[in-house]
Amino acid sequence: MVNRMRSNRSHTGNRRSHHALDDVRLSKCVNCGSMHIRHTLCEKCGTYKGVKVVDMTALVAKKAAKKQKATA
Repeated sequence: MVNRMRSNRSHTGNRRSHHALDDVRLSKCVNCGSMHIRHTLCEKCGTYKGVKVVDMTALVAKKAAKKQKATA
């Protein structure tokens, strides 16, 4: 069986021209001023839209303890 409508390189390229990924849009944190991905929690201070959501100091301490336990 033969392909009736052959897809050549230029048509394939035209179709794929919209497949490129956009750059990540960043916003400035209201609390600490660092840049973070939009609509997500700030990784530096743990706030979202100015409200404290995660206690980052406890999270960092927990990760440090886990890493220390793994190396020991």
